[in-house]
Amino acid sequence: MKSIEQSRLHPVAGRQRAAGQPLGVEIANRGFVFRISGPNEAIIEAQKLVEALYAEAGETVFDNHAIHLRLAQANVEQIAERSYEAQDVAIKVKRGTVRGRGANQGRYLHQIATHDINFGIGPAGTGKTFLAVASAVEALNESRVQRLILVRPAVEAGEKLGFLPGDLSQKVDPYLRPLYDALYEMMGVEKVVKLLEKNVIEIAPLAYMRGRTLNDAFVILDEAQNTTIEQMKMFLTRLGYGSTAVGTGDLTQTDLPKHVKSGLRDAIDVLREVEGVSFTFFESRDVVRHPLVARIVSAYDRRDLHQIQPGATP
Repeated sequence: MKSIEQSRLHPVAGRQRAAGQPLGVEIANRGFVFRISGPNEAIIEAQKLVEALYAEAGETVFDNHAIHLRLAQANVEQIAERSYEAQDVAIKVKRGTVRGRGANQGRYLHQIATHDINFGIGPAGTGKTFLAVASAVEALNESRVQRLILVRPAVEAGEKLGFLPGDLSQKVDPYLRPLYDALYEMMGVEKVVKLLEKNVIEIAPLAYMRGRTLNDAFVILDEAQNTTIEQMKMFLTRLGYGSTAVGTGDLTQTDLPKHVKSGLRDAIDVLREVEGVSFTFFESRDVVRHPLVARIVSAYDRRDLHQIQPGATP
């Protein structure tokens, strides 16, 4: 390596999925000159790793998978967690620049930029799906991933819809409409249609994910509260090299049978302390729709807090 230019500037948060993302740094190069920007401790470790990779490059061809394995062997994620503080994330899409409104949304965008598996949990109108789709579109535009996969557990798409005309895709399309709407707003209808035809963007029921391994993909599971425990485990274990997964849901609006535990609630219990998995919890104050929506959500929350205890006489 000719040289490494070190900078103590904070990394550009909206680009954290680039080569240095697991370290919490941004790496750029011009020819043989590398510039590493980020917190001091992470810069030092990144320099060591880049130099080691450079030394091997004469005899080895590195792809994303090989680099991922080197990062895992270097145990660098713990360094990033210690040294990197949340930054303001600005996402550039067709409609302009998307930023988090409020601390929770800002934290959510930062978590998506710095973790491989993420959950956004909270009431409708808090931007969970919209911000996840924005992050996915930016990752695709910057070639950090090769495809977008948007998934929903179509719980109503079984026997209840059997009488409707059309194939399964046509039957479940209405349940995937929020994802289409977000994509259209971010990229424009014409571009979305082209990418759907090329299978660069895939929108599908959760059941279609079984048996697959998703490499270099940004995967969003919307309405995750309607997954069973088995479905959630299946979804999370689809993740391959170079991929990011985001699950969004509202635990107060579960359509599962009463005796079935939500896979999203189970994931909170099981994965809360797992390194590399992030949870962002939204509240009624994070609602960015009509102000009345926030008041409605708060009213239901108060009602739920004061519900009659089980076994009591109404």
